[in-house]
Amino acid sequence: MIKSFYLNKVVYYIAGAAAVLYALSYFSPALFRVAGLILVLLGVAVLIDGVLVYSKKSGVAAVRELPERFSIGDPNKIGIALLNQYAFTIRVSIIDELPVQFQERNWIRKSVLNTGETFRLQYILRPESRGEYIFHAINVFVHAPLKLVKRRYIFPQEQVVKVYPSYLQMRRYQLLALSNRLQEAGVKKIRRIGHSMEFEQIKEYVRGDDYRTINWKATARKQDLMVNNYTDERSQQIYCLINKGRVMKMPFNGLTLLDYAINASLVLSNVALVRQDKAGLITFEKKLDTFLPADKKPTQMNQVLETLYKQETDFLEADFEKLFSVIRNRITNRSLLVLFTNFESMESLQREMPALKKIAKYHLLLVVFFENTEIRSLLEARTGSMEDIYIKTIAEKFVYEKKLMVKELHKHGIPSILSTPEGLTVNTVNKYLELKTRMSI
Repeated sequence: MIKSFYLNKVVYYIAGAAAVLYALSYFSPALFRVAGLILVLLGVAVLIDGVLVYSKKSGVAAVRELPERFSIGDPNKIGIALLNQYAFTIRVSIIDELPVQFQERNWIRKSVLNTGETFRLQYILRPESRGEYIFHAINVFVHAPLKLVKRRYIFPQEQVVKVYPSYLQMRRYQLLALSNRLQEAGVKKIRRIGHSMEFEQIKEYVRGDDYRTINWKATARKQDLMVNNYTDERSQQIYCLINKGRVMKMPFNGLTLLDYAINASLVLSNVALVRQDKAGLITFEKKLDTFLPADKKPTQMNQVLETLYKQETDFLEADFEKLFSVIRNRITNRSLLVLFTNFESMESLQREMPALKKIAKYHLLLVVFFENTEIRSLLEARTGSMEDIYIKTIAEKFVYEKKLMVKELHKHGIPSILSTPEGLTVNTVNKYLELKTRMSI
């Protein structure tokens, strides 16, 4: 702990006033004694304040309380515990040296602590990029009772926190999935068409059960109406394919499209594992970057999280032909492939369509791309000039072209999702559950 001594501004103001009086005493000698008296009283007051604030070797103690990791795009709580060990009430100013990624240069908190009181300060940080964040020292300025002197305590507490994809969002969906309450997060409840052939159990008939599933042998033995209960087919392979090319560098609300895709992939993988499916991951750009085979072992979710943590975009074009080659050679069983990418024009989609059709020939391919919300805001704005009308017309053209892309993919038998970045997670989980219900995989 490092300590420093500071004088408050009021001391300099009083000393300055005394200096002015000294100068005026040239014309009025009586002011000379007044200025001297002011300086003496000021010196005594500063001395008393200094003795009080330095009366203890360690007058305050401060500790920062951090979580093990941060969740990107989510509010993360940080705490500072401050203990007053002086024999009198103190006023403190706290400056926490935040990681450089936040670019926060005016962070300060103030409080009043009674004798022996422990003050717990909590504040929120919302990181907008993945990686390592380094917290540095905690600076505490203790103001003496007369507020003339303040003592600075520096507590060296360098701590490193890793910012992961949105695991807070993942946990929320996991809890809802386990309790079968995904509807609370906006996930639609889809009526089952028929039933799958994976048997789960025999149970007593209740009103609303399909009478075609009555098990007559069990009914005869039990002397009560019994029905077969079926569940979604399990152990199906779900792969999240994430494009890391330049098209995913576009930012929305502080996060890039890649961040939104990673958060959605994390939640989808977790929901798939809860549903007893196998989750896998592929990230690619000009070449294959990561291939995590689909599995449902207990450690699979940690592997997905650690893999997604270090993904970064590149300014190169993604190679979809290379992606097809990898999928053809490494994924032998029919799987659901959820491709997170973006197309800004019909020409960009047409360039990749041959590779997409090849992938869809062997697997169920779901293409997820983004709606440009900035263009949507232009459409909703009022027009007041010819320039505004021209801009709005161009915006309508881009929005219409996005809809044409959905139709073009559908024409080739490829399901797709056109989503805003904020609604990506819910829309993707909705589509996964729909495909499971319709037994499309």
